[in-house]
Amino acid sequence: MAEETLKPSYTLHIYYTRYSSWGARAQLVLEYFEIAHETKYYNFTVPSLTPPAELAILPVLDVTPPEADETLRIPDSLAICEFLAEQHPSKHLWPSDPHLRATARAAAATMHSGFAALRNAYPCDFVARFAGPGIPFDEAIAKDVSKLLALWGRVRAATRRRLAVLGRGAEDEGFLCGGFSIADAFFWPVLWRLRTYSVPLTGAGEDALKWMETMWSHPVMQAQAKEYFRQERNPQSRMAQYDDVLSDKPDVTRGRFVEDWVFDSTAV
Repeated sequence: MAEETLKPSYTLHIYYTRYSSWGARAQLVLEYFEIAHETKYYNFTVPSLTPPAELAILPVLDVTPPEADETLRIPDSLAICEFLAEQHPSKHLWPSDPHLRATARAAAATMHSGFAALRNAYPCDFVARFAGPGIPFDEAIAKDVSKLLALWGRVRAATRRRLAVLGRGAEDEGFLCGGFSIADAFFWPVLWRLRTYSVPLTGAGEDALKWMETMWSHPVMQAQAKEYFRQERNPQSRMAQYDDVLSDKPDVTRGRFVEDWVFDSTAV
């Protein structure tokens, strides 16, 4: 199904992405690669915004072909992204080089199924800023953070070597595998988690820090950040269970980031 001959319409069903890591990944891929789509937001804590039963597990991408055929409904962020990569091959949602493509896929799969301790302890909340000694940071979380930082550094180093072998070093844009890909989108939400919960970046190498800076400073990611702050201004987007996640800990304070916050790798 070539993108030149068939242009289906896409509708992305997601929970408000200032909280939803799964939805944020698919949304970022669509936005970064400028794939036209409609977005429908839901909130399971607001009766009028609760998704219907057939959309109980989000994200879901509805794909409607130009003909009057039945709409294809795709659940799961990785399945959505793989489908989009197949439908839009000229956009290179995965790296064009087989070696880098395999590296990117392995990284995305690791994020898709891994780092459970970190993810369970730190629910996504893009605008929030938690601080204080009561923030959970046990051995399992520390191990996940260490593995995460090491993975970013290892992939970036391997990418530079591979691009040098290919004589394409000038094409390195600082993303995990050179150019932005699905792999970067999959690590976008966990990058917020590190910020939201004031997670120490002890042991982060130069490669990992530079990748983080590349992500935070890119115009598309900055536009996504503005979208999350826009959502915050809508009372119907609020999910108290995420905003109040550490409210039982007197030694933890909850603030919010300013919209023009800048990541400074030299300050780590």
